Amino acid sequence: MARNEEKAQSMLNRFITMKEEEKKKPKERRPYLASECRDLAEADKWRQQIMREIGRKVTEIQNEGLGEHRLRDLNDEINKLIREKVHWERRIIELGGPNYTKYSAKMTDLDGNIVDVPNPGGRGPGYRYFGAAKKLPGVRELFEKPPELRKRRTRYDIYKRIDASYYGYRDEEDGILVKLEGPAEKKMRAAAVKEWMEMEEIKREAKKAVKSGEVVEVGLGSKILFEEEEDVIEEERMEREREEKDREKEYVVHVPLPDEKEIERMVVEHKKMELLSKYASEDLMEEQMEAKAMLNIQRAPE
Repeated sequence: MARNEEKAQSMLNRFITMKEEEKKKPKERRPYLASECRDLAEADKWRQQIMREIGRKVTEIQNEGLGEHRLRDLNDEINKLIREKVHWERRIIELGGPNYTKYSAKMTDLDGNIVDVPNPGGRGPGYRYFGAAKKLPGVRELFEKPPELRKRRTRYDIYKRIDASYYGYRDEEDGILVKLEGPAEKKMRAAAVKEWMEMEEIKREAKKAVKSGEVVEVGLGSKILFEEEEDVIEEERMEREREEKDREKEYVVHVPLPDEKEIERMVVEHKKMELLSKYASEDLMEEQMEAKAMLNIQRAPE
C-alpha cells in the first residue's frame, strides 16, 4: 500500500515539475561575444553568472586529490572565465556602467603574499594559478623568490658610516672608560715610581762603593752588573753574526788567471792571425791548420 502511495507521489512531483518548466521562459544562453550585448543590465547579469562559475571552480580546485590533469584543466577553465569576465567588464564600462576592474583580486603565492607572474609557462600574459594548482610540479618554482645576492660594499659605503665614534672621540662620553682607566693608571704609576726608586737606590750604593773602594753588595747592585753582562753578550752575538755575513759574501775564483807572459803571447798570436788572414788565401790557411793538426802543434813557437 505504501509502495503505491510513493509511486503516485513521485508521479505527481514529476507532473508538477513539468508544468512549472513549461511556464518558464526558455533558458537564455550567454552571448559568445560581449560586444553583442546592448543592455547594461544584461551585461551585468552575465558578469555575475561568470563570477558564480568562477567561484564554484575555485572551490573545486582546492581539492588536491583530483589529480594533476584535472587540476590543470580546472585552472585553464578558471583562467578562461577570468578573461571572459574582463571582456564583460570592459563592455559594461562602454555602456556607461561602473568600473569593476579597479577591484580585481591580485595573484598571491602559497603564503598569501601578492606576487607578479606576468607570463609563467608561456601561457599568455596574466595567467594565474589557484588552489592546489600552485603546488603542481614546475609551478611551485614560479612562486619561490630567488636568493638575494649580497651586494659588496664599496669604499664609499664604508666611509659613509664612519663618524667621530669610529676614531674614539666619544669613548669617554658614557663614563665607563674613565672608571676603568682610573685604577689602571694608578697601578702603572705606582709600578713606575717603584722602579725609579730602585734605580736611585742602586745608583747611591754604586757611588758609595766607588768612594770607599769596596765591592758592590750583592742584591740591588747585582742588577746593574747583570744588565751590563747581558749587554756585552748581546754585542758579542751581533758581532759574530756580522762576521758570518761578511764571510758568506766572500768568494774564491777557481778559474786560473793568465800571467803577463801568457797575455803577451796571446796578443802576438792574435796579430799573426790578423796578418795571415789579410795577406794569405783561404786555401793556404786551411793547409796550415791541417799541418798543425797533423803535427799536434797547439801553440805558435815563441
